[in-house]
Amino acid sequence: MSVTAALQKRHEQAIPRGVATKSIYAGRAENAELWDVSGRRYIDFAAGIAVLNTGHRHPDVVAAVTEQMNAFTHTCFHVAPYESYIRLAERLNALTPGDFAKKTMLVTTGAEAVENAVKVARSATGRSAIIAFGGAFHGRTMMGMALTGKVTPYKKGFGPFPAEVFHAPYPKPYHGFSTEQAIAGLRQLFLNDVDPGRVAAIIVEPVQGEGGFYIAPFEFLKEIRKVCDEHGILMIADEIQTGFARTGRMFAVEHAGVVPDLITMAKGLAGGFPLAALTGRAEIMDAAAPGGLGGTYGGSPIGIAAANAVLDIVERDNLCARAESIGARMQERLEAIAKSNTMSGIGEVRSLGAMVAVEFVTDRETREPDAALTSAVIARAQEKGLILLSCGVNANIVRLLAPLTIPDAQLDEGLDILEQSLREVVKH
Repeated sequence: MSVTAALQKRHEQAIPRGVATKSIYAGRAENAELWDVSGRRYIDFAAGIAVLNTGHRHPDVVAAVTEQMNAFTHTCFHVAPYESYIRLAERLNALTPGDFAKKTMLVTTGAEAVENAVKVARSATGRSAIIAFGGAFHGRTMMGMALTGKVTPYKKGFGPFPAEVFHAPYPKPYHGFSTEQAIAGLRQLFLNDVDPGRVAAIIVEPVQGEGGFYIAPFEFLKEIRKVCDEHGILMIADEIQTGFARTGRMFAVEHAGVVPDLITMAKGLAGGFPLAALTGRAEIMDAAAPGGLGGTYGGSPIGIAAANAVLDIVERDNLCARAESIGARMQERLEAIAKSNTMSGIGEVRSLGAMVAVEFVTDRETREPDAALTSAVIARAQEKGLILLSCGVNANIVRLLAPLTIPDAQLDEGLDILEQSLREVVKH
């Protein structure tokens, strides 16, 4: 029995089936490459689901974490606070959009950041309702699932969920659903389901992650801001997957010139270490009473050391520009592939910076989703040494999330494997 097969057997016996995984058991990794326990090499176009914008084991991150480990690993910020937490909060306050006083709290996961955004919004407004969008993903906690607009696998069988969460439609121009229709649907909620005077916040992903890498039209984000201002509602930007240079800006809402009241962050913040953040207007963040926010592990010194190193890398190496370059290179190559006569299953290629998606369809005219083709392409690519992920409510979209530090040669190698996989799958 191979090492991988033995691990798979132990895995099945020890871990719940609800914890879904691939069959790649990691042995080591470096930047955009990963080797499994058998020594097989992969190009990583998943990056830990957009966590490793600075690649696996960036030497600056490793050095910063090592230095922190030699000082202390945990005190609990509530018991004995530390300067590095303050410094990272100051940096995030300065980096996030908005020319006003801000404050930041640090937590451990993206779902935790979302939970605290809801708590802060309710405390600051005295209102209870929250509006999210169809296709959204905001985490696997109970509130995160309530906000999430994708039933399978995230919500199925886990209800009931927290009350006073409503879903409005998200624009999908490729499927003929415009900004105007989406905003009309949002306003219809105010007529049919919830008084806007009861709404504490609207939470939106500038690019939907699990929902299919649909890019919110910039006018849509501007209209949400207008609706929020009109009704005294707070705007929460969920930048957990889009943040920290992934889309060619530090935060994706910057493309639209929109300034949210609160921003949730995680994934790319700390280069592979568990850390998340909530940043917002100072007066809003101060609404909760002392002790109302926090947690034992919130703001891990190790994660903070990594995050401060990540922010240095993003700035020094101009990873925003690098994301634009990677995205353009992927888009050009994938569009060229899509023009081939045999590639009619590629419905659309879309990207915002290095957040790139290929949507597979059974027919370009009807645009019916093709989950089977998507699954086959991902499986064949894995056989050839490329790690890919799917997304979308119909599981028919491949998302490409290469580290922003990937060398051009490895980027091209990954795209070559993807093209080969597509052509082989289509032939069969």
